[in-house]
Amino acid sequence: MPELPEVEALREYLDEHLAGRVVERVLPLAVSVLKTYDPPLTALEGQRAGATARHGKFLAVRIGDLHLVTHLARAGWLRWHDALPDRPPRPGKGPLALRVALEGGGGFDLTEAGTQKRLAVYVVRDPQEVPGIARLGPDPLAEEFDRDAFAALLAEERRQIKGVLRDQSVIAGIGNAYSDEILHAAKVSPFKLAASFDEEQVTHLYEAVRRTLREAVERAHGVAAGNLKAEKKSGLRVHGRDGEPCPVCGDTVRSVSFADSSLQYCPTCQTGGKPLADRRLSRLLK
Repeated sequence: MPELPEVEALREYLDEHLAGRVVERVLPLAVSVLKTYDPPLTALEGQRAGATARHGKFLAVRIGDLHLVTHLARAGWLRWHDALPDRPPRPGKGPLALRVALEGGGGFDLTEAGTQKRLAVYVVRDPQEVPGIARLGPDPLAEEFDRDAFAALLAEERRQIKGVLRDQSVIAGIGNAYSDEILHAAKVSPFKLAASFDEEQVTHLYEAVRRTLREAVERAHGVAAGNLKAEKKSGLRVHGRDGEPCPVCGDTVRSVSFADSSLQYCPTCQTGGKPLADRRLSRLLK
């Protein structure tokens, strides 16, 4: 799933390549993709694109007086084309969900792999009309998101820290991959209760959040949209690396599987050398 660093890189890419261009046509090609109907997609046609904003994992492109908002979900992606294919796309065929064609040629596609169709597109007058944006917590890279604001969020939580970091209504933009990376950098168990952190641990985790995300954003800066997935994977230390050696201590990275996802961690770095039981609400094995 694209998370804050990749979505921020896509925002920068669209600001560079899309802003100032006029939309010629918008073609929805998957029944499930469009979540709003008023204003219609056709209201974007003939309008000039402005700046692109990021709200957590959402992208919001200003087009005329409206906003084209998308959430790429787990398997969605944005593919830019300097020249669109000559053959018109066929609805319901392949991963293509929506195409935006620009005057003068080129445009971009929104695609989604797999069978779980969760990619979402909205046309709204204000991004806050999108329910997922309206409920977002603070952006972890915002200047006003300081250590004390982070501490206040943790103090209210009786859940495991892994789930808190992924909850978009608590903190916007962090998903499964970067929560693993943050907790590894902070040397914290994913099952530690958020409210149990002492002052020093809160500070250490806050610094890990900011540092991990900033470094990922810097790595993604200037990377072409089509190469962002590979760049993300190359920069991950533990997520998706079950069975590989930890780059910090050399211990074997381990995994805990859930119904529709998994987490990865290093026992030596994060759990005092003890493996976590592979079930959702486990504590450390004794």
